[in-house]
Amino acid sequence: MRILLTSVFVDDQAKALHFYTEVLGFVKKHDVPVGEKDRWLTVVSPEEPGGTELLLEPLGHPAARTYRDALVEDGIPLAQFTVDDVWAEYERLRGLGVRFTQEPLEAGPVTTAVLDDTCGNLIQIATQPE
Repeated sequence: MRILLTSVFVDDQAKALHFYTEVLGFVKKHDVPVGEKDRWLTVVSPEEPGGTELLLEPLGHPAARTYRDALVEDGIPLAQFTVDDVWAEYERLRGLGVRFTQEPLEAGPVTTAVLDDTCGNLIQIATQPE
């Protein structure tokens, strides 16, 4: 069993696509119209183009908004991405104007930081021991 797809709920798919590709560095994999205004829109890591896809899912269901907003209010990230060096990625992203809700924090062998994806979610980046 493998994880093929996971999702984040976004307020605006075009804005999310820009942030996740132009700022975070993912690449668009699928962009298929679904209905009148929504899209099946996924991104992947350029390092693993055949790897797990992240669906930039429209925030249409009221329960999804309640869930996502409650996580943000409590400061809980919806997703976590691994990076080689949290400190370097933190500095790179800050230079691009990304707002962090948690600066890099070392917790034993793991270093984490939490950013605002501009689309309603908190995302954690982490460097984990090999």
